Amino acid sequence: MGVRGLHGFVASSCPHVCAVVNFKELAERHRRQHPGGTPTIVVDAMCCLRYWYTPESWICGGQWREYYSSLREFVRTFTAVGIKLIFFFDGMVEQSKRDEWVKRRLKNNREIAKIFHYIKSHREQPGRNMFFIPSGLAIFTRFALKALGQETLCSLQEADYEVASYGFQNNCLGILGEDTDYLIYDTCPYFSISELSLDSLDTVMLCREKLCQSLGLSLADLPLLACLLGNDVVPEGMFESFRYKCLTSYTSVKENCDRRGNIILAVADHISKVLRLHQGEKKLEEMLPLGPNKALFYKGVASYLLPGQKSPWFIQKPKDVVTLDKQILSMSSDPESKQEVPMCMDPESKEKLPVGTDPEFNLEAPMCTNTEVKQEDPVNTGPEAKHQVAMVTDPEILKVARAQHVQAESYLVYGVMSSGEVECSNSLEDATDQALPSQAFVYRPVRQRVYSLLLGAGAGGFSTGPAVKEWFVYSGNPLRQPDLVRPLQMNIPGGTPNLRQLWLSQEPGIQAQRLDTLLACFDLSSSREELQAVESPFQALCCLLVYLFVQVDTLCLEDLHAFIAQALCLQGKPTVELADLQLDHIDPRAVQLATLLVRGLTTLVLVNGACGSPWEMADFMPWHLFDGKLFHQKYLQSEKGYTAEVLVEQNRSHVTRFHTLKSVVCKACGKESRPIVSRRHWRPHHAESGAQTQEDHMWDRFCLRS
Repeated sequence: MGVRGLHGFVASSCPHVCAVVNFKELAERHRRQHPGGTPTIVVDAMCCLRYWYTPESWICGGQWREYYSSLREFVRTFTAVGIKLIFFFDGMVEQSKRDEWVKRRLKNNREIAKIFHYIKSHREQPGRNMFFIPSGLAIFTRFALKALGQETLCSLQEADYEVASYGFQNNCLGILGEDTDYLIYDTCPYFSISELSLDSLDTVMLCREKLCQSLGLSLADLPLLACLLGNDVVPEGMFESFRYKCLTSYTSVKENCDRRGNIILAVADHISKVLRLHQGEKKLEEMLPLGPNKALFYKGVASYLLPGQKSPWFIQKPKDVVTLDKQILSMSSDPESKQEVPMCMDPESKEKLPVGTDPEFNLEAPMCTNTEVKQEDPVNTGPEAKHQVAMVTDPEILKVARAQHVQAESYLVYGVMSSGEVECSNSLEDATDQALPSQAFVYRPVRQRVYSLLLGAGAGGFSTGPAVKEWFVYSGNPLRQPDLVRPLQMNIPGGTPNLRQLWLSQEPGIQAQRLDTLLACFDLSSSREELQAVESPFQALCCLLVYLFVQVDTLCLEDLHAFIAQALCLQGKPTVELADLQLDHIDPRAVQLATLLVRGLTTLVLVNGACGSPWEMADFMPWHLFDGKLFHQKYLQSEKGYTAEVLVEQNRSHVTRFHTLKSVVCKACGKESRPIVSRRHWRPHHAESGAQTQEDHMWDRFCLRS
């Protein structure tokens, strides 16, 4: 993440840029300087997930109770010294950063393959050097923080811009994260989460002013430097030959710097001694080898400009006063587009025009001439809503969806309705296990019905409406383009209700209608009576288990026993006892089953939000329903043929409830002609030969059921 090579350069060649500071002392100073104000830290939550996940076990699906306790302690520590925290999460992937997103997902696939190879070879969890965050961690962290009373926001673009903008506009104490882009933005101070000691509240502050002094640059030069070095917008290889030329002509090469460090010094030297001579007189494309990439390069530089800021590297012409629209620049509905045309606002017509279509511009002017960035209202429909209307025609409903997205109260809903494009990152799945499908396929029919609900679907099954672009990671998917997934019509007695009814109505009976819609998304309307008889939080779990066992015909009775037993035993079990739990060994199949369940819980978040929240979100938060090590223990015991009494640890009330929940799931599956049998009576499915891909194989076997 961030600027290529900058983190290592600062650590090795500019250690004075880093200073140890104490948050308690900084907060006290802030209160003296701003009487009546509350010291506020803006937290880039995506950068902090690894820091927050302190449980020793991570391979089994997540130690959610331990993780929740870790978050609670984090919040409590800052609250105790009077510091307010504002948490930002990535809300969607900007189109200009899609290639980088794909590159990271493919890299993660290789890391996951190594993890499963290690498990099969050693039958234990790999060391922390191979750590991979549990599936769904970012999604559930939002709800955990909200449950802890914290202000939690979801961005309308990648979070770093909104984090930097919020800190800049609200006079915040600083930004807490781990992204060198925060050294480039001209905003409030940047603090490192990886260097934070929660006990003392000491951390490292990275000073952009001292970085500038070391490089002979001004703050306004840093965006230019970042793009020439490579970042998430401008690929590193784009200016490789240019950087080499800078290095060969650089006369102050430092022996204590590695090659990358000297390249950074050389590029900075070129900016200060060569480019600055013509600043304000020549356009960047006249001074740099931008070639066909100049639009992307200008966009990269502009992406660092916060509301009200201007760049001296963009030539200003008084007759061409045009406002750069941050949203239009950074978002595109076309996933095939590698470079978007910068958009400008004609001051006369007030219509957005691609640069070059206005006679006042020529093709040599790739960017708006006045690069002042204006902030959008985060809850009112902004410029990007102009293309959203094509997906959703009701502006009030779109406004509600947007507000719920910004307040981190929903998952994927706004992405579907606004751009028709969604993504899901890597999961701990074994690419070599052909008997268990990827979660991307297992839950696709559910998502298709949600798409039908959100976008509308015609009669006769598949909708003739717009397909949703899915960037879901699964084995064999090169992610060169999204999967185009069509909505799938739901079967609801009385017809599918509209979103105004589900989201806005307060009429009697609407809650029952919301539940009917939720069950229809899982194609489980016929089991409504059985599922309604189950108390929370097990109602949501049973719904998920019925769906899973209907979809995945390689799941057996022993798997069901393990899922139910761990959920029951989790209730009332102290966090310390869960942390101390030791496993005989790690089973790769159990790891993937845990992934299937947790991704099912994230799917429930999507469905529940789309249906107007018939269930309380707390009912399917994993710290109430799932513990990775506990499930793994029950799985290993169930495989050995342990009785229900042993599985639920001789708890009589748990035994009764175990048989009740098992009966509900088995009866509901029986209605779908899916008997759940013991593995002793199960004939394993062998991997098919030939050139059939896992996508074809899994879709044929598991998705056509729906």
